[in-house]
Amino acid sequence: MNRDTNSAIGYTIPQSWMRYDIAVIANDLIEAKARVLALTTTPYQKNWVEGLQELQLKREVAGTSKIEGADFTEGELEVALRQNATAEELKTRSQRQAHSAVNTYRWIASLPDDFPLNAHLIKEVHRRIVTNCDDDHCEPGVIRGADCNVTFGIPKHRGCDGGKMCLKAFDDLISAINHEFRGHDPLIQALAVHYHFAAMHPFIDGNGRIARALEALMLQRADVTDRAFIAMSNYYYDEKDTYLRTLSQVRENNHDLTPFLKFGLLGITLQAGRLYAEIRRNMEVVLFRNMMYELFNKLESPKKRVIKNRQIEILKLLLEVREMDWHDLRRKMEPHYSNRANFQRTIVRDVKGLQQLGALEIKQISKGKLSINARLQWPQEITESDFFAKVNMLPKGKTHSFLR
Repeated sequence: MNRDTNSAIGYTIPQSWMRYDIAVIANDLIEAKARVLALTTTPYQKNWVEGLQELQLKREVAGTSKIEGADFTEGELEVALRQNATAEELKTRSQRQAHSAVNTYRWIASLPDDFPLNAHLIKEVHRRIVTNCDDDHCEPGVIRGADCNVTFGIPKHRGCDGGKMCLKAFDDLISAINHEFRGHDPLIQALAVHYHFAAMHPFIDGNGRIARALEALMLQRADVTDRAFIAMSNYYYDEKDTYLRTLSQVRENNHDLTPFLKFGLLGITLQAGRLYAEIRRNMEVVLFRNMMYELFNKLESPKKRVIKNRQIEILKLLLEVREMDWHDLRRKMEPHYSNRANFQRTIVRDVKGLQQLGALEIKQISKGKLSINARLQWPQEITESDFFAKVNMLPKGKTHSFLR
């Protein structure tokens, strides 16, 4: 945000707040809605999504802060995202911005869907976004007054002129959201709200953050982020150059939303797809774990039970991560082997046994470097009779030099 407005591209109040070419974005809209439908209709355990929600929220807040130039370490971000973080712990402006943002998103998520989206709500979102981080130069929830103008972006754009014009544009957009917008798809509405607040810049600071927060609110009401929050700001940060360029294209072409809608719908498709993949992996892990216990617990001989316990520990460790270096796996498993003298030979036999059962995969990354991962498709491939047939065919005491 910059106060030098002399050479910036000016702002005009749109004649139509929902101007775009539906033919150009139709396929993108269909794809985005299909991905969202797959995401929101997938069965899941509540604790999975709660955990993923926290991760997505972290990505969202990190993204929306970094777009504005925030710079913090991973540790500083973790502190900022704690609800009970104290003023003494929030040492930088970036941390304070992230802390205000995460609390704002949590508050937005708590709002009922019928809570009116009016001027009071939007000013409250802004108040929460800037309080305790930017309120030293930006009055929370207050529209810019006369002669209080701002510029932003590359090339430089000027927000709506402060004072009467800014108040009119703000009120007109609120009216459009509650009337003109309603004839359009909810995903398009959410992206349109984002663009128009960013273009108008009705406040002295926090405009980008509030634009993205209001988009999240609209997506929540479109049943996108209610059950499974998708981190659009993380996408915007990853694609920051394209993000800023498409916002600029819309502004330069008399508020034709088409480029930004196309870009935003792609983001919804990608982010919903990524979250769906994470939920699906959780489902596969649960299925794998259930099959693992069901089959291995049927091994009856004392010797097989000892081997079974070790192999279950190997698989449990691999299920916690996508893949693991062989040397890391060996180091973490050593405490589970009572006979340390034969540890090397025994763990090699256990791992190779699991590979021959089809439960894990061993990949050679480079000379002397191996990667091991649980094969999540295993439960779909093996039956109980197959399992016992393979167990009986496992080699006895054979070592494999490439695993040493």
